[in-house]
Amino acid sequence: MPARVILVRHGQTQWSLSNQHTGRTDIPLTEEGRRTVRLLGERLEGAPWNGLKDAVVRTSPRVRATETCRLAGFGDRCEPWDTLAEWDYGEYEGRTTEEIRTERPGWMIWRDGVPGGERLEDVAARADKVVEWVRGGDRDVLVFSHGHFSRTLAARWLGLGPARGAAMPLAPAALSVLGWSYDQPALERWNDTAHLEG
Repeated sequence: MPARVILVRHGQTQWSLSNQHTGRTDIPLTEEGRRTVRLLGERLEGAPWNGLKDAVVRTSPRVRATETCRLAGFGDRCEPWDTLAEWDYGEYEGRTTEEIRTERPGWMIWRDGVPGGERLEDVAARADKVVEWVRGGDRDVLVFSHGHFSRTLAARWLGLGPARGAAMPLAPAALSVLGWSYDQPALERWNDTAHLEG
């Protein structure tokens, strides 16, 4: 079976709760974020995941991702990788879409980008690096990353333009699987938060 990406978006932070763009800023999980990540860890410990014992584990170096990885039970197996960091939002760091749109009506990050930060093409190039790495191996990979980067990664996994990530919303502590169908790249699972229900 070809290698897959088991993809986890970090748990809730104060800025994800308030919808502030969080790229370089290193902020921890909220208590609710910690609770939901522990639930995710319990889910991954059980069937059909069985602790993902053979998976290679990588995490964004940002504290919200490394904390998610650790609390989910994979801290002793993970390796930080700068490539998995969130989009650098430049001058829009810490600002909400609503605030930005008071200056730039109709602004959308996937189309209009961010001043002083990464271009979408740069984020896509990092995502392509992850895709190449995973497909060059023979084991599943468990990745802890961020919302916009993970959405870009999914688009590139499918061979789509990176802006198609706009159509793939991703909640904090969500579980996704980038896999295969009919020998073609596929979304096997996306934005799955069943571990948070009930």
